[in-house]
Amino acid sequence: MAEEARAPLEIWGGVECTVNRVGDVVHHQLERSGHARRLEDLDRFAALGIRALRMPVLWERTAPERPERLDFGWADARIERLRALDVRPIIGLVHHGSGPRYTSLVDPGFSEGLARFARAAAERYPWVTDWTPVNEPLTTARFSGLYGHWYPHGRDPRTFVRALLIECRAIALAMRAIREVIPRARLIQTEDVGKTMSTPLLAYQAEHENHRRWLSFDLLTGRVDGDHPLFPLLLGWGASPAELAWFVEDPCPPDILGINYYITSERFLDERLASYPAWSHGGNGKHAYADVEAVRAVAGGIDGHRARLQEVWDRYRRPVAISEVHLGGPREEQLRWLVEAFRAAEAARAAGADVRAVTAWSLLGCFDWSCLVTEERGHYEPGVFDVRGPAPRSTALARLVSALARGARFEHPVLASPGWWRRPARLTYGPAASVAPAPEAAAAAAGPPILITGAKGTLGRAFARLCALRGLPHRTIGRDEMDIADPASVERALDRFAPWAVVNTAGFVRVDEAEREPHRCERENALGPAVLAIACRRRDARLVTFSADLVFDGARRSPYVETDPARPLNVYGRSKATAEWNVLAILPEALVVRTAAFFGPWDEANFVRAALRALGEGRSFHAADDVIVSPTYVPDLVHATLDLLIDGERGIWHLANRDATSWAELASRSAALARVPATRLVRCPSRALGLAAPRPRYSALGSGRGLLLPSLDDALARYVAERDPRPRS
Repeated sequence: MAEEARAPLEIWGGVECTVNRVGDVVHHQLERSGHARRLEDLDRFAALGIRALRMPVLWERTAPERPERLDFGWADARIERLRALDVRPIIGLVHHGSGPRYTSLVDPGFSEGLARFARAAAERYPWVTDWTPVNEPLTTARFSGLYGHWYPHGRDPRTFVRALLIECRAIALAMRAIREVIPRARLIQTEDVGKTMSTPLLAYQAEHENHRRWLSFDLLTGRVDGDHPLFPLLLGWGASPAELAWFVEDPCPPDILGINYYITSERFLDERLASYPAWSHGGNGKHAYADVEAVRAVAGGIDGHRARLQEVWDRYRRPVAISEVHLGGPREEQLRWLVEAFRAAEAARAAGADVRAVTAWSLLGCFDWSCLVTEERGHYEPGVFDVRGPAPRSTALARLVSALARGARFEHPVLASPGWWRRPARLTYGPAASVAPAPEAAAAAAGPPILITGAKGTLGRAFARLCALRGLPHRTIGRDEMDIADPASVERALDRFAPWAVVNTAGFVRVDEAEREPHRCERENALGPAVLAIACRRRDARLVTFSADLVFDGARRSPYVETDPARPLNVYGRSKATAEWNVLAILPEALVVRTAAFFGPWDEANFVRAALRALGEGRSFHAADDVIVSPTYVPDLVHATLDLLIDGERGIWHLANRDATSWAELASRSAALARVPATRLVRCPSRALGLAAPRPRYSALGSGRGLLLPSLDDALARYVAERDPRPRS
């Protein structure tokens, strides 16, 4: 251990592997990420340079039917592969679960049952030294016994205490069994170590929760004796003196304390309910109060990883690791969060704390943690890899993790700005929110900008708005400042702004007018992107430009993918196909995004808004029922494009919301969600609309690279909820 304390800070990895039960439904993260079916993922992880992997050998998966019927086949292949790859496993046996169906967190036999399983696992893998029998026991007990989220859905202190004591006893018995087989085995015990803040009135409740957050560690280290501040409460909630004495008399202190710290780990309690949304309201029987994320409500912000590491070290004086680092949201924020965690670990080490590692968690991302895995909504948060394609795709986090693991420098322009949790726009609740700027008025970000062409267009304005929200330095530019088809104009603008990337949203967008003005369309849509590609190549700048579904002829009856040949039917489509070829020939590193049928909350000129306005006013609205497209919600498109840009993706990508529908059906579905009568919707053949440009009857977009946007129904629901209600002049 002393040698490890002097060794460089390690980078570990982890795969989200929660098995949680809600009613009779069991949610398996390994199945949803596909990791359960891909042995080759371990090679991807090892290539990052990580030293250890939190490896799930889960009780629920290994002995699902009967405790004596063990099938280690899946784990065998993976443990042996890790051994060959020289990656140290940290075997986890229960991860936010309640065990197989024949037991539960309130079953007195849970602890002995897990100990028997732990012994079998140790006998199977006697060379493995690092073990986590139960992940986050306190968090699991709260979610299962106090808040009712997970099985057995308790909502009272007695169920919470019973679950926690059983879990902690299971950890101690499991480690005893493991060490009888592997004397050098180490307990790496994980827990969420957030902190609670409050108004003065609720200081007593915050103090209680701040004592409670240590309970799992305190039990295992033998600290819960008669002098412990929660000892009387534990007795009142059903713990017996003998149960608590058992931990004091035979402690099982962790060899490494693993802290899991999330953006939501720090909480704020406030009795001023009117300042907070109804979902946050609760109470303790004495006072009613809101319980919200401190990052959204406390003017001073969150403490961060550094404070939590120091706090754990000062309290227990045992080696510490950050055992989960994950943040949902835009890619640049994920990068900033991991960098902040790593720097915090380095700073704590420099101050004398024995910090061993930082863990890149959710290597494959995670599903539905936005609703605490109580439903399968399909909400996916990418991690170091994105699993929404035919194979896991490396994100920018992979390059960061690899650099940290090897002690190398990692530079990216987005790291010059602070994370959203350090920016004023984070304040959305409570009195502090009244002095916070609107999200789009975020503080000026640092670093080189993204240059956005097409400043007055729908897409250009959306990029500017969302770059501001995401803390990405940017500059929008119109034709008066830069003519994208004029090389001299482009050179002057790029010299002036020195962008690290150019997002080209400029172009000729009127499909029918293009038939009458082919030369103008060609200049704006084909020549302009080529000129930008030449200028970006000279400066080693990234380039994103946009194409459309109209590069296809409609001969297919299944969604087009990126490798399908372009066969346009009209002038506009030909100009876009020419642009694709020219840009990638000049600058193979460019990103070309094909998309279609925009609708968004911030502009008037889109099909969905026009349909809802007409139908809502009782006017007839004509829409083609024989043309199939993939409508695209502009905020989804912009966010996905920025993530791909930051990831360094190149080539052609299809980005559209997941569905294929006719224009008429799009109007009908939008009206239904907006509760607008669709009786005046007129379904008609496209020829009846008198359009000048021929269009493909089928141009739905799929992807062979990754379906990154949510479903169309999801997007339409958000559009109806989010569309800008402000009146227009």
